Amino acid sequence: MTRRFARTALAAAGLVLLFGGTATAAPAGGTDNPRSCEGVRLTGSLPVPPAGLSARQTVTIGEDCTPVTGKVEYVPAGSAPGAAREAGVAAADSAGRHVRGWNEMYDCCNIRMTGLYTTADWDTAGGRITTASSAATQGWNREPWDAGWSLASAANTQDCAADCLSVTAEADASFTYRGIFDATGDWYANTHRTSVRLNADGTASCTFDVELKHTFIGWNWQRGCE
Repeated sequence: MTRRFARTALAAAGLVLLFGGTATAAPAGGTDNPRSCEGVRLTGSLPVPPAGLSARQTVTIGEDCTPVTGKVEYVPAGSAPGAAREAGVAAADSAGRHVRGWNEMYDCCNIRMTGLYTTADWDTAGGRITTASSAATQGWNREPWDAGWSLASAANTQDCAADCLSVTAEADASFTYRGIFDATGDWYANTHRTSVRLNADGTASCTFDVELKHTFIGWNWQRGCE
């Protein structure tokens, strides 16, 4: 299916973008589809930049199913992609450090399909983390007629909350799809994971992971933290 046809199909179906998700413009495609890739896993990490800056990066599925990794960009904080801004994970009431991360999959028409959004807050004193907290929300698209992406499972954990040398906060979200591009519900499945390590010196790092049961040439993974 060409991109032009995909856009036409979206218009004809009258898909709507809702927070809580996005629709995919990629066709289901069988195993004989040369532009479909099976069992793709993408991983990567980003340093948390100084306050006032946002670090972000895009990885695109190339023509031979090989990931094409874009450069890390540093831009003013608050300029995250629209869906990440809308996610709105609430920040804890903290006078210390705060990290917000996003982990999203977009289709070949740059429409967001699924996403995982996290925050982590921590205070330090005397070379230790005195308190730490984390939260996560998920985004996915629904199509008309009760179709589209669905959240299958989600979790958010951290290994320490008070008097810690360091803290690792982990979140994951798994999504399935049944809709106009695959009526069986067996073809697409996205699983996102984000891990944030908080350090007593006030620094932090974000690690991202996404597994795609099937993907399509031109899908792109957008990740970032600030």
